[in-house]
Amino acid sequence: MSALHLHLVSDSTGETLESLVKAGLAQFEAVDAVKHFWPMVRSEGHLDRVLDEIAKRPGLVLYTLVSGHVRVRLESRCAALGLPVISVLDPVIEGLQRMLGRRATPNPGGQHALDDSYFRRIEAITYTMEHDDGIGASDWDEADVVLVGVSRSSKTPTSIYLANRGYKVANIPVVPGRPAPAQFAGLTEPLVVGLTVSVERLVQVRRNRILGHGAPGAASLELSYADAARVGEEVLFARRLFADRGWPVIDVTRRSIEETAAAVINLLSLRR
Repeated sequence: MSALHLHLVSDSTGETLESLVKAGLAQFEAVDAVKHFWPMVRSEGHLDRVLDEIAKRPGLVLYTLVSGHVRVRLESRCAALGLPVISVLDPVIEGLQRMLGRRATPNPGGQHALDDSYFRRIEAITYTMEHDDGIGASDWDEADVVLVGVSRSSKTPTSIYLANRGYKVANIPVVPGRPAPAQFAGLTEPLVVGLTVSVERLVQVRRNRILGHGAPGAASLELSYADAARVGEEVLFARRLFADRGWPVIDVTRRSIEETAAAVINLLSLRR
């Protein structure tokens, strides 16, 4: 099967299109898709240059364009080229218009405006990066969420994902034999969430990490860091800590980072 060319034409950054296409392609197995990104297309002149390139590699054209004359030109040119073209946001906007009883106001890239929410997200990212792996205990109480778990239980990537959604996150490792940080007792504002994982999965992840590093002495390190018996003790120790503190727990064994983050956000919503 030849490659499927997907042309993503946007008057903004194209992030919305990329996410939608990724979700769509996930529903099909073994698709050789080649994605072509055409961002910041806001004039007919720019669009004509893009269309010249699209004609060289025909495929499905998906777009998010709010300017009427630019989108009309895109659709007419695609029709002339015999290419399928889809405006991915139209059904959403039309539904909102019906429910709100008014027309949408064209605003290219409006979701990326430098408003209060944008600066809160930047602040959240900065905070999260400065409070990774137990750092910055003095102001953990300023976090929206504190993630606690053993090593390699996806604390850091989940924290970063949540930060990009605008949440301040601190993450703290659980180490058997090491006393729990005294600051735990003073956490009143953040939602503290324990992340747990199956022993089998954690052993696999740790062994892959060791092999990936290829460091001298990796074999001896595996005996301690990825030994199933020790890992089992760590997981049990962490679960007891979560239970003693009454923290909600999320099992990340079969969850993607996005799914874990969604579960955390749901817990936040329930709490509020």
